[in-house]
Amino acid sequence: MTRMTATEIAALIASGEASAVEVTRAHLDRIAAVDDRVHAFLHVDSEGALESARTVDARRAAGEELGPLAGVPVAVKDVLATKGVPTTVGSKILENWRPPYDSTIVARLRAAGTVMLGKTNMDEFAMGSSTEYSAYGPTGNPWDLGRIPGGSGGGSAAALAAYEAPLAIGSDTGGSIRQPGAVTGTVGAKPTYGGTSRYGLVAFSSSLDTPGPCARNVLDAALLHAAIGGHDPRDSTSIPQPVPDVVAAARAGASGDLTGVRLGLVTEFSGEGAEPGVLAAFREAVDALTKLGAEVVEVSCPHFQYALPAYYLIAPSECSSNLARFDGVRFGLRVGDDGVHSLEEVMSLTRDAGFGPEVKRRIMLGTYALSSGYYDAYYGQAQKVRTLITQDFTNAFEQVDVLISPTTPFVAFPFGSRTSDPYQMYLADLFTIPSNLYGGPGISVPCGLSDGLPVGLQIMAPTMADDRMYRVGAALESVVGTLAPPAL
Repeated sequence: MTRMTATEIAALIASGEASAVEVTRAHLDRIAAVDDRVHAFLHVDSEGALESARTVDARRAAGEELGPLAGVPVAVKDVLATKGVPTTVGSKILENWRPPYDSTIVARLRAAGTVMLGKTNMDEFAMGSSTEYSAYGPTGNPWDLGRIPGGSGGGSAAALAAYEAPLAIGSDTGGSIRQPGAVTGTVGAKPTYGGTSRYGLVAFSSSLDTPGPCARNVLDAALLHAAIGGHDPRDSTSIPQPVPDVVAAARAGASGDLTGVRLGLVTEFSGEGAEPGVLAAFREAVDALTKLGAEVVEVSCPHFQYALPAYYLIAPSECSSNLARFDGVRFGLRVGDDGVHSLEEVMSLTRDAGFGPEVKRRIMLGTYALSSGYYDAYYGQAQKVRTLITQDFTNAFEQVDVLISPTTPFVAFPFGSRTSDPYQMYLADLFTIPSNLYGGPGISVPCGLSDGLPVGLQIMAPTMADDRMYRVGAALESVVGTLAPPAL
């Protein structure tokens, strides 16, 4: 049962062949069997999950009409506030914090009748590309437990690949949904910025953070996207428009017909800069898409090469501001509150003990970029580059329907191989960052293997044209199929 898709599980429950409680217990048993090795979860809410499942079964027995994902288990990245459930953001500074409210995403998951299994591991405050920066230890990639599952949302992707959950929620600031999807052989989608609510998402970079769906196939991701997306008046950046019909697009794409669709091959991301095996798998996938009727056109986006440095000025600057609220005074960890230390000393001691090295690095980078005399030279210039990247996207989408590239330059790397060199770690998001700076949607779909490890193909679409990426992604999946890791 745990190897079934979310769509198959939902059909099984709807037909009465299995109850939501049976499905939930099967996944809780799977977590108990393998998560001591994978470490995808930071908290498993067994009682809460079973209670939710019993509610779904009771509502169905009463004849209520339920949503298409009712009774289907879901794992939630530990960046989203969940009432009464520990929400740590992978940091010691929020250890044991239990929010008094649900984020909008969690509230919509509950309204859809999904069953929340627990909270998944992540790089602290979503700052990382490997889930090695979690304060609670790394997550293993089910394809090779000695390798990273991507980041920052490696726990959500690993839970899918290890068959611990059929659906998961992530957040994408610079690639944190798509990159883990690519290296674990799963599907990860970043919606249009503002297309999913940030209310209750612990902020890293407010102009970039985007919650989104993770799944093992494109249709499941689309169904989850439809359940969590849409306008939220509690989020000032939420777009007051309905979500495009991503589910219909995924179903249409599954037919394998891309006649009339123009794919833009990003010139800057299709040559050097990626491992040979990644490029080989990507090019084979592009050939497959052309055989489905798509027209492939090379498109130059000349400012994409500046996306990485621009991002590492904008995101740390916003994090420097957002993380100032963690001061040991109002909630979370408090160190030095002994009547001897001053308030300023308590704040300093708390932050020193509560924040990990990568978070401290980015706070310092951002504080420096925003400091007097340097603001225009660094943060201001980075925002100008962001404008140029947005213009690249605008120009490209006048020629093509979507843009495609590899999702990541390399496959999953061994633990510890990049932690000593932050720049090499940051390169993991080289191909995903541009769409965050632009605000448009992107999805990673498995496109093959390199040295026995998964490779992802990225599809980027115009803002509020999320349906386009699902159509192309489902078409690719109809040819390549889904990937399954070696048995754990």
